[in-house]
Parts: sequence; C-alpha cells; structure tokens
Amino acid sequence: KSLSMTEALREAIAAGPSLREIERRTGVKRQALAKFVRKEQSLRLDLADKVAEYFGIEAIRKGK
Repeated sequence: KSLSMTEALREAIAAGPSLREIERRTGVKRQALAKFVRKEQSLRLDLADKVAEYFGIEAIRKGK
C-alpha cells in the first residue's frame, strides 16, 4: 500500500534529523512540525512542499 503525502511527511519528519535541523533547512517552524507529527494540526500546503522537497518526497498522480 502506498502512503499518502501526509503519512509520508509524518514518517520522514519523525525519523529524520532533529526538528531544529529541519527548521533550519526549510524555514518551517519546529513547533508546526511537532504539532503536525502529533496529528494536532495540518501543515499549509506551501510548507508541506518545502518539507517534501527537503526529504526528496514527490507526489505521484494516480489515475481515477
């Protein structure tokens, strides 16, 4: 089963370097990252794009 973008990002953030390092590299606040990983809030799409790019995660369009 493939992961959703949200699941892929959560896994990468949780397993990746420190939130401080991700914040330094992406500009996305570590508080927002922490709340996202804990499923307390979503990431804005533009911020999710930055995090996905940092981790090399790409979206794949699926046919209907």
